[in-house]
Amino acid sequence: MSDTLALLGGSKVINFELNRYNSLGPEEVEAAKKVVESGNLSQFLGCWDPDFYGGPKVQEFEMNCREYFNVKHAITVNSWTSGLIAAIGAIGIEPGDEIIVSPWTMSASATAILHWNAIPVFADIEPNTYCIDPVSIEKNISPYTKAIMVVDIFGQSANMEEINRIAKKHNLKVINDTAQSPGSLYKGKYTGTLGDIGGYSLNYHKHIHTGEGGILVTNDDELAERMQLIRNHAEAVVKDKGVTNLTNMVGYNFRLGEIECAIGIEQLKKLDSKIKSRIHAAERLRNGLKGLSGLKLPEIRSGATHVYYIFPMEIDEKVTGVSKNRIYEALVAEGVSDISLQYANLHLLPMYQKKIAYGSKGFPWTSDICKREVDYSKGICPVAEGLNDSTYLGYEMCVREFPDEHVDLVIRAFQKVWNHLNLLK
Repeated sequence: MSDTLALLGGSKVINFELNRYNSLGPEEVEAAKKVVESGNLSQFLGCWDPDFYGGPKVQEFEMNCREYFNVKHAITVNSWTSGLIAAIGAIGIEPGDEIIVSPWTMSASATAILHWNAIPVFADIEPNTYCIDPVSIEKNISPYTKAIMVVDIFGQSANMEEINRIAKKHNLKVINDTAQSPGSLYKGKYTGTLGDIGGYSLNYHKHIHTGEGGILVTNDDELAERMQLIRNHAEAVVKDKGVTNLTNMVGYNFRLGEIECAIGIEQLKKLDSKIKSRIHAAERLRNGLKGLSGLKLPEIRSGATHVYYIFPMEIDEKVTGVSKNRIYEALVAEGVSDISLQYANLHLLPMYQKKIAYGSKGFPWTSDICKREVDYSKGICPVAEGLNDSTYLGYEMCVREFPDEHVDLVIRAFQKVWNHLNLLK
């Protein structure tokens, strides 16, 4: 292998595509086959009936999730976006209410708030973990705040002890968006189970998946019932079920099918082993990169574990003397794929900059339901913005399998680039 940087004409460290991550095996094939052969692909009925709760595989998967996450209720949905919509509706949100959310997350965390004509208010993130910052949460609480959307980003929990203290002080509900962090722990409990409602994504590039799907978890009986109703045509069910609180009882078809749940049953059995493998790869990567000057490696919160959906790093250009963009180009040239220079800053999306969502007239922000002017200008989340502008470099571990020899190739590519930083200036 040539020692010359590939960017400057040398050969790549990695000259083949690393294996894509695949958590599926013959167990899932057999489970799906049995469902297909049964002819019962879904058993939900959108009325008050024993089948309101779905078929045998739906109920078995939900039971297994309850046992795994040690919660009273687990509710499957056809996507985690659907799960967030159901969770926000279930807490009784009113049009114009405000929910505080991180900007450093997938867009659905905030659009699920807008779905109910509530107002997203963005709080900044912690500089070391990239989770929502409790200090910024408290600064953004207004008389109209009703809930906190906590995003447990990249594979570890937010500071739930402090966030729950703030929520209790201000009488706020807490929803955990733990899409990227299933199976991680916070002070001995599963991340996503410490708020009023939490949940996990079963999208195809998560630790375990059913193609698309999600799992809601809660220990609150009433919230569980309301999420089940929103999942399955609430408006047609409430009368016969005897539900009298009609707030947000606008129902949908957010139901997950029997095939997906059969796959989910097998996938859940693998979650611990998949997490163990991911942690092993991440720690090997950490050990190989820890001596590179100007490269900040991921920090793990005290009392928490990290399951590494993404391996987030930062580049200090003052130390390296080279821009993160130039380093990125050199790494990509060496065959290091699946790295990114930016993550989300939702408040800077056109929807929030223009304040146009429903229709063309600025609803809900320009309507009477919005009780104050909410600021989405650049500068309100300096930590999140600064990461994208100057320092962030994310390695998307969720995309690949990582046997030791492939991790070592990634390490060699980083080391090669760092050994030639002087040529990139």
